[in-house]
Amino acid sequence: MAFKTGYVAIVGRPNVGKSTLINGLLQTKLSIVTPKAQTTRSRIIGVLTGDDYQAIFLDTPGYLQKPQYELHKLMLQRVREVIEEADLVLFMVEPYGIKAGDLAVLERIKEKKKPTILVINKVDTVRKLDLLPLIEEWSKKYDFLEIVPISALKLDGVDRLLDLVVKYLPEGPALYPEDYVSDQPERFFVAEIIREKIFQLYRQEIPYATAVEIDEFVEQDPEHGGKDYIRAIIYVEHDSQKGILIGKGGEALKRVGIQARQEIEAFLGRPVHLELWVKVRKHWRKDVNFLRRLGY
Repeated sequence: MAFKTGYVAIVGRPNVGKSTLINGLLQTKLSIVTPKAQTTRSRIIGVLTGDDYQAIFLDTPGYLQKPQYELHKLMLQRVREVIEEADLVLFMVEPYGIKAGDLAVLERIKEKKKPTILVINKVDTVRKLDLLPLIEEWSKKYDFLEIVPISALKLDGVDRLLDLVVKYLPEGPALYPEDYVSDQPERFFVAEIIREKIFQLYRQEIPYATAVEIDEFVEQDPEHGGKDYIRAIIYVEHDSQKGILIGKGGEALKRVGIQARQEIEAFLGRPVHLELWVKVRKHWRKDVNFLRRLGY
């Protein structure tokens, strides 16, 4: 049997479940997941290798029709680049009707004439009878290879979706070692875990106005009892945001640190000494050079 390898882009509007799907497909947590939209900001590679295939999944930020900041423009650019380089596209939508944002994503797919599987997520939240007219409506929009209803959260239909992904992958040799999971370094995932905790613990604009940079990462630092030493800087745009992030007596930031450290230790498989610092960098979302420094 011929070996198959290819890049698989997962695209869609914000909060349709792209990160939940990639985590489910790989059975490991690569992308942070929160109920808030626009959580994912970077392109994240997840590599899944089977006996006769290697699927290289590309998680992407939610597609924004009207970007407000340079950050949003860079996120949008990432989505376009991923669609262009993909061998196969998984276009994710929700089962609540066709939205303008969905059609905007579809236009990008049409431009590149990409082979695409339409993935209707969150089907556990609607009646099956309601899906049939939606599937019929979507089938008229593009010549999809398949239309697959799933619940990424409950892993319902995910195995079938993976079988179809493998079916449509092109033949070719593996591009990564068998045990390879992602091209991102540990620093990236540590920063993402901290950012996830901020999204989970704060409301309104605070999470969106924050960026996390790993300033120092020393493995098994003897000065900290042989634990990994991680110093992370959380950037905000205004002094008022800094005050909210830190909280009275530092209690709010302490909660972030405790929850982040526990998850970082589970991710790395070793003890960690984590220090968090909050700095104000005005209008960082509009600063292209700073965004490049952060890897966007």
